[in-house]
Amino acid sequence: MMKSFRFIAPFATVLLLAGCATTDPNTGQTQRSQTGTGAAIGAAVGAAAGALSGDGSTSRRDRALIGAAVGAAAGGGIGAYMDRQEEQLRQSTQGTGIGVDRRGDDIVLNMPSEVTFGFDSSDLTPSARNALNDVAAVLQQYPDTLVNIGGHTDSTGDASYNQRLSERRAQAVGSYLSQSGVSGNRLNMRGYGETQPVASNNTEQGRAQNRRVEITLTPIEDRFQQQ
Repeated sequence: MMKSFRFIAPFATVLLLAGCATTDPNTGQTQRSQTGTGAAIGAAVGAAAGALSGDGSTSRRDRALIGAAVGAAAGGGIGAYMDRQEEQLRQSTQGTGIGVDRRGDDIVLNMPSEVTFGFDSSDLTPSARNALNDVAAVLQQYPDTLVNIGGHTDSTGDASYNQRLSERRAQAVGSYLSQSGVSGNRLNMRGYGETQPVASNNTEQGRAQNRRVEITLTPIEDRFQQQ
């Protein structure tokens, strides 16, 4: 096992450094890409799995190379898929007040309450509906992602009331996406109340950040393994 690790470790390191690095043609600076990172990690994992498998008829080095190729294809496929989806979502939500954040292979859309709901309401504003129409159009083009919708509030008022309000708001967003053509099988709605703040509830600015709905898009990895 130790010999296998000594072989795999430098091999995986080279893959990670080569696969993740790209050069910006405008600045000449080295950058890291999500697609390259996914491919490199997939390659490293595939190399490890390949080296430790087999019946002895194929050398450990050959098995590692085969595993790396398969792993890189799977990892790169997810990364590229989410890259394209992220870019289209950034374009479609531009100017709407909805933030787009990339977290590994996940994409998070942050919908502040001031642009999506009225005070103490779970009814979507007209501008929010227009923005969600564009989001739904993109989501329909990328069916291999799950859509997790989380409602959040600040800590003002009764905690149980805040919990119910967050649930209603998450449900309102999910229902609208479903009505706009996103398959209900992909949707998961959940309210978190005041339990997951992203800022201090001691200031109005912080409370405003905590009042939000987050749509987290997660790749369905099984779909990519089957490709």
